[in-house]
Amino acid sequence: MKYITFTIPCYNSQDYMRRCIDNLVAVGEDIEIIIVDDGSKDDTGKIADEYQNSYPNIVRVIHKENGGHGSGVMAGIHNAKGIYFKVVDSDDWVETEDVLSMIKIIKKNIENNKQVDLYITNYVYEHMNDDTRYVMHYRKFLKKDAIITWADMKRINLETVFLMHSLMFSLDVLKESKMELPNHTFYVDDAYAYIPLPYVKSLYYHDLDLYHYYIGREGQSINYETMCNRYEQQQRVFELMFRSYSLDTLKTFVRPFYKYMFQFLMIIAAITIMTTIGTNKDKEKRKVVFKEFNLKLKSIDKKLYNRIRYRSACSFAFLVPFYRLRSFFIRKLYRFYQKRIKIG
Repeated sequence: MKYITFTIPCYNSQDYMRRCIDNLVAVGEDIEIIIVDDGSKDDTGKIADEYQNSYPNIVRVIHKENGGHGSGVMAGIHNAKGIYFKVVDSDDWVETEDVLSMIKIIKKNIENNKQVDLYITNYVYEHMNDDTRYVMHYRKFLKKDAIITWADMKRINLETVFLMHSLMFSLDVLKESKMELPNHTFYVDDAYAYIPLPYVKSLYYHDLDLYHYYIGREGQSINYETMCNRYEQQQRVFELMFRSYSLDTLKTFVRPFYKYMFQFLMIIAAITIMTTIGTNKDKEKRKVVFKEFNLKLKSIDKKLYNRIRYRSACSFAFLVPFYRLRSFFIRKLYRFYQKRIKIG
């Protein structure tokens, strides 16, 4: 039995993928590792095959044409055999002993016939340039080491939301959600952390710094200037999330969960706004694109669009140019950005 499937999407990762994989293969045969070689042009595929040959009962390799991070995640989901599913990017890592700790908890809950649809853990921003770290935890909002439901969740702050790094879904939940992440699109991790959540009936928070998120590699997608250059991809992800659940559907969720889902949608709306019109580059073109995008969202779900525009903190961003944002909203959003992508 494989308790966890770890999927590692790789593209030209030869210089840093070994640490990620070595820490996982050391866990042993309770897990499986799917390395997705996403059309790499370096020795990524060769290195992946080496691990498959050395650990045939643990490692499987998928070689595919380049389709981007989302396609790598989807390849993992479609081929996974584990009870739970976790994505680890090839430049990030998890510690062996922490995975063993999670497996111990998973085994105990299974042995006691306790259903858990989602395990939540902490993640750590590891900064290469100044050798500092920041831990994102949820101990103020979720009861630790207990099976709970969304009704038990306390309101999560604007700058503290679940990201892909903190989530380990049941594979059945991911498949039931019918989530499909688009090809050749960055930032699909936001959709991954949003779309499957309503299918989760039970969750378990373990206050463990499981995931280590490496910051400092040149060309990372979280660089703010890079995000602004890829604003069309950010719009694509937000539209996917926006289409997933109407306002009427969101309102059927228990109150704490509805507030969380709407808050997360607000945050991604704000990020989309910032990356679209929060720069002077191609300013006039971006204004036109932004206007057209708003009209498109309004045509999809007018009630949800108006709710975000007029009744949330994001209303400031919809109603005035980005550079005029002031006071509470911009301070909150900037603090979120400091933690989310570490600008400034």
